[in-house]
Amino acid sequence: MSAPMSSLENLTSTTTTTQRFASEKSGACVSSSCGSTAKLNDIDGAVWEKIKNHPCYSEEAHHYFARMHVAVAPACNIQCNYCNRKYDCANESRPGVVSEKLTPDQALRKVIAVANQVPQLSVLGIAGPGDACYDWKKTKATFELVAREIPDIKLCLSTNGLALPDHVGELADLNVDHVTITINMVDPEVGAKIYPWIFYDRRRFVGLEAAKILHDRQMLGLEMLTARGILTKINSVMIPGVNDEHLVEVNRWVKERGAFLHNVMPLISDPAHGTYYGSTGQRGPRAVELKALQDRLDRSIRLMRHCRQCRADAVGLLGEDRGQEFTLDQIPDEVSYDASKRESYREVVAREQGDRLEAKSQAIGVVKAAGSGGSLLVAVATKGGGRINEHFGHAKEFQIYEASASGINFIGHRKVEQYCRGGWGKESALKSAIIALEGVDLVLCAKIGDCPKDQLAEAGVRVVDDYGSNYIETAISALYAAKFRAAPLAATVCTKAGR
Repeated sequence: MSAPMSSLENLTSTTTTTQRFASEKSGACVSSSCGSTAKLNDIDGAVWEKIKNHPCYSEEAHHYFARMHVAVAPACNIQCNYCNRKYDCANESRPGVVSEKLTPDQALRKVIAVANQVPQLSVLGIAGPGDACYDWKKTKATFELVAREIPDIKLCLSTNGLALPDHVGELADLNVDHVTITINMVDPEVGAKIYPWIFYDRRRFVGLEAAKILHDRQMLGLEMLTARGILTKINSVMIPGVNDEHLVEVNRWVKERGAFLHNVMPLISDPAHGTYYGSTGQRGPRAVELKALQDRLDRSIRLMRHCRQCRADAVGLLGEDRGQEFTLDQIPDEVSYDASKRESYREVVAREQGDRLEAKSQAIGVVKAAGSGGSLLVAVATKGGGRINEHFGHAKEFQIYEASASGINFIGHRKVEQYCRGGWGKESALKSAIIALEGVDLVLCAKIGDCPKDQLAEAGVRVVDDYGSNYIETAISALYAAKFRAAPLAATVCTKAGR
């Protein structure tokens, strides 16, 4: 069994940073990778340095590092049929949604407050709620203010790409080395079904003409970013019957133009959101449909499968949002940056992350050695750190892994209703979980009650809670080995003194 993930939990508890870090440094690690700069073997060293702390660009980093978005760019130059920026609900996780819009000065105050309280913070992003490149003056001013106060924070932005070519040079000058472009089509015939209009060169365009201009500008912007060495992530919204098959062609185009990562996301079209697609009954893809498309694209360029389709004011690890803890009315008028928590956290994570990568490598070796040709789809309840450390009843999502002859791969996440909510709604939540876990072979969690465990078993969902605090891949390899008669991986590679 693995040692509990107390290193990360202690660091973010209410104990003082000095006490926390002192307790961590007293531990003795037997792994040769502890304190190393271990990286994933299939990534170039220079690229790894750019993404190792970026939760959106690295699946590995998203277990440890947090992002925050500041809503300083409300103006937008296109209309998307899946977007309505007027809608807001504190519990709604969806791009374009914010609870409060900020000026650049307010954004700086908020970033400092978050950096002082959330040591996992590594990235500041501007994702609207409109378009960061169209509302450029506010975007640029915010980046300049934050970079001056917190020079080690990564800066990134998301854009629809229409105004992007006008600002690539300035992005490079600001040391913005991660840019996300939403590209849903490369054929204007498809684009006309997604975008009613665009505003470009002081004019409004509609139909095929609008889609063609948008396409040309997106491709130009992507090529310019690649030429500057800026990493690009392409977001594509999967809209069944509109662009689902076409996204294969989108994938080919963006790969040819140097995109680093492709993120295919499901359409969100709840009628309550007031979008065109919501009002017309356009459905989003089922989890199995999304996975099938992602699997088709997987051998082309690197895919992002851990996206949570964040709000434009999101704060925290992917899969959580602490934005409501940091509204302006809760932040002092005068704040000063204290780097100690973030510095201590990064040192702890350097050890923990190195250990996990070594454990992951060993686990993958066990699975590959089985050579069975069989596969195992596993849903994991986790709070982060790459460990099985969440109670089934507390989970709001499950991370999905697939073990097969090719290894152990993270392939996505599935949201569920929280089962434990003060004694009400349990039956509804359990039904929701059963639907969300379609196709899953087993569930791993830190703990589960007998009642939900038995009910899930009756529905054909096996739940295992024997691997609490283990690394995810270590536990999966043991279960895979047991099923396919291979030698299991016995324990985690790193233990700390006194644990």
